[in-house]
Amino acid sequence: MTLAETLERAVRAGGGQSSDFDLNPNYVLPDDRVLQPAGVLVALLGAVNGPQVLLTKRSSRLKHHPGQIAFPGGKVDPGDGGPIGAALREAEEEVGLPQGTVDIFGELPPHETVTGFTVTPVLGWIRADFRPVPEAGEVDEVFTVPLAHVAERANYQVQSRLWRGQRRFYYTVPYGPYYIWGATARILRGLAERLAA
Repeated sequence: MTLAETLERAVRAGGGQSSDFDLNPNYVLPDDRVLQPAGVLVALLGAVNGPQVLLTKRSSRLKHHPGQIAFPGGKVDPGDGGPIGAALREAEEEVGLPQGTVDIFGELPPHETVTGFTVTPVLGWIRADFRPVPEAGEVDEVFTVPLAHVAERANYQVQSRLWRGQRRFYYTVPYGPYYIWGATARILRGLAERLAA
């Protein structure tokens, strides 16, 4: 089976919706919470040492999630037409990825974040070479992680920290100097589960 066929199968697999609360079953969600739709681009690209996943390190100057590792993406704006449009638009804005150079395999199951978003991961393949251009003020760094690393479920750990007076557990999948955790790690973990099925 080719990589493209494997990725298409991963998109077609049923179920798998996730949230920041998967590892915290005792956390009570407020009944009046309002979730905003968002889309992130889980973009893969070819390299000499195998397929890579494109990630960003958010600016340390940002008010929300400074310095964290994230996929390019953001909330769905009215003109986006949905999560795919939002993911492609944000990837072009954040890392300079031309929208026309990405082949979309489809959407992965949504992920609910503790910050009030329903994030839809959009799985795509970058078919052309491009030179990342980090958006000044929002992205400090653009880098890649081998797909083989994030596809290996043994590379994931469960860690915790205090959050609003409660101990919160979450997935991590460290790679070199990059501490990949939270929603980004959980979405990657979900992809790993689908690739292994």
